[in-house]
Amino acid sequence: MRKPTLHDVARTAGVSYATADRVLNERGGVAQKSILRVRQAIEDLGYERDQHAANLSRRRSYRFRFLAPQGDHGFFRVLRAAVEAERAGRLADRVAIEIRDIPALDAEALAAALDALGPADCDSVAMVAIDTPRVAEAIARLRGRGVPAVTLVADAGEARAAHVGIDNVVAGRAAGRMIEIAHTGRPGRVLPVLGALTQRDHRDRLQGAVSVLEETGGRVEILPALVAGDRSDLMAEVMGAALAVPGAVTGVYSIGAGNRGLLPILRGMGQARPFVVLHELTDFTRAALLDRLVDAVIDQTPDREVALTLDVMKALADGRPLAGLDLTVTPKIYLQDNLPPAAEG
Repeated sequence: MRKPTLHDVARTAGVSYATADRVLNERGGVAQKSILRVRQAIEDLGYERDQHAANLSRRRSYRFRFLAPQGDHGFFRVLRAAVEAERAGRLADRVAIEIRDIPALDAEALAAALDALGPADCDSVAMVAIDTPRVAEAIARLRGRGVPAVTLVADAGEARAAHVGIDNVVAGRAAGRMIEIAHTGRPGRVLPVLGALTQRDHRDRLQGAVSVLEETGGRVEILPALVAGDRSDLMAEVMGAALAVPGAVTGVYSIGAGNRGLLPILRGMGQARPFVVLHELTDFTRAALLDRLVDAVIDQTPDREVALTLDVMKALADGRPLAGLDLTVTPKIYLQDNLPPAAEG
């Protein structure tokens, strides 16, 4: 069955095509009774506007801003590459994407960048958020100025228009389950290490892992989480001390970044290293899997996150509802045996 067209709407409403088009595009100059008939015909027929065709006919263009975190984090480079690929691929749809760098985990810098934006700069902004009152307030102020914000990877506050990302509690539970299985029939001590407690995604992952490991009834002990600031130098410092005693730690869950500081320590431990779960498939985490320095990597497929974020931003700019979009991305779990080809990783 074919989809109803605007000609069908006009015919059902008993008006001309031009009148139906004026009502649809809210251009005015139409009697109220005709407006009501057109709206009723749209509802009765289930007419859905072809937004892409409408934008082409009006030569609609879009201006989107990405606030990209900088830091010692392979994932951020992968994320930025995904944005760059989408920027090139969406030019034909008249989508202009501008990327601005923000220091990673710097709430003040992120809030200041948001406060500097307005409708003259972009139609929508996307960011890896930081869950602090300062950032949440900046997002709310930006929304008040008419610019919707979309968070991806990490969320903050309720003023943002939408959040795109994985369910981090579920991801943490998956990590906890793998660690639990690795300790089947034996006791253990698991050490979580995260970037910052201001990152909601890090807190949620920790919560998920703890909820699973607590099911062991104390057989697998959960040590107090360490904070490494997503920095490889700080990771090397805190984990070097924590893993200095052989056998004291039997499992490591690295929730954030900075893993380049962890891998040399694991290499030096040889066969005595703990069971290790990391996040994000990058060049060096791939190499760590292949070298048997770590056991599993949970990846949130940033290319999918970026593409979906842009779809959301476009829908917001068009005034379309987001109800039909699934904003939760399904993560992938990689072992040494199921790594994709390097070009895809």
